[in-house]
Amino acid sequence: MRSPTVSPALAVCAAFLVLASLSGCDSGKTDSQPSLSGGATPAAGAPGAPEDPDSPTDPDDLNGDGHRDLVVPVPLSVGDDPDTPADERVAVVYGSAGGLHPSTRKVHGRRDLGLPPPEEGSAGRDSVTADQVVTADLNGDGFPDFITTVEGKVIEDREVYAPRTVSYVTWGGPGGPAAGAGATPLRLPHSASKLGLASVVRGDFDGDGHHDLAGLAQNRSSVVVLYGPVTRSGAAARTDTRLPWSDGRLIADDIAPSGTARPTSLLLHASSDGEQSGNTLYPARHGTGLSAKGTKLRRGNAHAFGDFDGDKLRDVAVGDDGGRNDEPGNETEAPDVDGSLAVYPGKGGAPVTYRLPAVPKEAGNDYGPGGFVAADPDGDGRDGILVATYDGATLLDGDQRTAVLRQGPAKVDGKKTPEKRRHARPAGAADFDGDGKDELILRWGPGTLFGLYGEHPTHWWITDGTTSRDKAAFTTKGFTPRAS
Repeated sequence: MRSPTVSPALAVCAAFLVLASLSGCDSGKTDSQPSLSGGATPAAGAPGAPEDPDSPTDPDDLNGDGHRDLVVPVPLSVGDDPDTPADERVAVVYGSAGGLHPSTRKVHGRRDLGLPPPEEGSAGRDSVTADQVVTADLNGDGFPDFITTVEGKVIEDREVYAPRTVSYVTWGGPGGPAAGAGATPLRLPHSASKLGLASVVRGDFDGDGHHDLAGLAQNRSSVVVLYGPVTRSGAAARTDTRLPWSDGRLIADDIAPSGTARPTSLLLHASSDGEQSGNTLYPARHGTGLSAKGTKLRRGNAHAFGDFDGDKLRDVAVGDDGGRNDEPGNETEAPDVDGSLAVYPGKGGAPVTYRLPAVPKEAGNDYGPGGFVAADPDGDGRDGILVATYDGATLLDGDQRTAVLRQGPAKVDGKKTPEKRRHARPAGAADFDGDGKDELILRWGPGTLFGLYGEHPTHWWITDGTTSRDKAAFTTKGFTPRAS
């Protein structure tokens, strides 16, 4: 079950498009002519292809030393009220041949990343949150960059009123992003430039080894895909605005940390009010990028990309995350959605459905326990699906199920932690020590908002596979802005 990550019956061609590298069924083309409102727009002066495009940069090796690193949020001043931290930073915990070492870390604030100050009246003048940050090697120099999307004033575009967002690139290097070096705003196509992008994700959408970005245009004009490499002035090699906009968020397949570059498909998950909502997959293909023709998948708020059947093709799992709309008449889900997940195979054909772990009596709530993570803790080349449960997590590997449980402390700052709030949630998986087997990443926080939504985690576990042993365990309470 190998994975590099920290997530209906179809006609034969459509199903094949869903998940392989998805070549041959769709005839959509990327317009290579310059355009102000759509198509693909070449950027003048974009650097050429890498000498070895089959050995892409690992987007999570932030100092380029060959070992994966972990980016974690650092909520500050959480002692009095863990649900309302006064400020937040992001920290990079650096990897090594022996795995992650929490003592070897760097904490970044807004100024460290060269970002402009926030609007007057905003709390946390140096605050930057983990959900604002994406890492990717945009210019192909071998060192991943920080892409941070920040909000400004509310403005109007196409009768849409929203805070203008700007995505800045803080260029990486051997020591990670250089503090105070300044950041470069990404240049967007004219159709999306006024309001900017939301839900920015990384990928390699054409499988050429260059890292790309995608985001939802806030003016609701389209999905915007920025194909790398990106120049130091923030211009993508080409842009694509053919994919239609929809209210929701984007989820991208993982960039391979090593080995042959692979195209990463893109999932658009529709917004919801607790109910399990729909999903549209945009397949990726070598050379041509994302297909403009999406494939509708089943409803489900939990997702993971991986190779779940061991055939070396990328599959996608979509399923029930346990959340429910609490409005009268909407508290249930259809039988084909309730308590199940479906794996859409890369080779095509009908999805394979699995039952999820049963919800303990009286444990359910409107928000559910969380999502899915693809993981290969035994290194056999086939991913399992780590599913969040109400007491921790369960790894589903075919018909085999293995509980993976960690608990936060019984007391935090003198306050007792309710037993039902002590379980950790899965946050990802990665092979940090290079032994060919994934470690699982779990996290926990003391507040009610963590129990409901997974917000403001402070405690982290890097497990030794699915065993009860840990390869690393730490809390970010000691990760002050001056830590290094």
